Amino acid sequence: EVQLVESGGGLVQAGGSLRLSCAVSGITVNDYNIGWFRQAPGKEREGVTCASMRLHTTLYTDSVKGRFTISRVDDMNKVALQMNNLKPEDTAIYYCNARDGYEAFWGQGTQVTVSS
Repeated sequence: EVQLVESGGGLVQAGGSLRLSCAVSGITVNDYNIGWFRQAPGKEREGVTCASMRLHTTLYTDSVKGRFTISRVDDMNKVALQMNNLKPEDTAIYYCNARDGYEAFWGQGTQVTVSS
């Protein structure tokens, strides 16, 4: 069974930082594209970042470039999202996603709230 479990969300003031983690089991992160999505209240889910750990490539949506960083955690089957200089508009439920050309898996999400 494939599982993606996010953690690390919480409440932070604007300008602060949070580090989200996505623990993956049942698949190997090197074999999939791993991404983070978010969904704010009343809005559609949007892609935040995506990475190929095998190819060492990353993509970020413009609104988080220079502030967010996706990385693999210490050769573990875990991916982190470091979020710095957080803004109120970053408030959302953040979801971890793993996909290849055939299937996609989602975590249950973790809430990030940024106060002004």
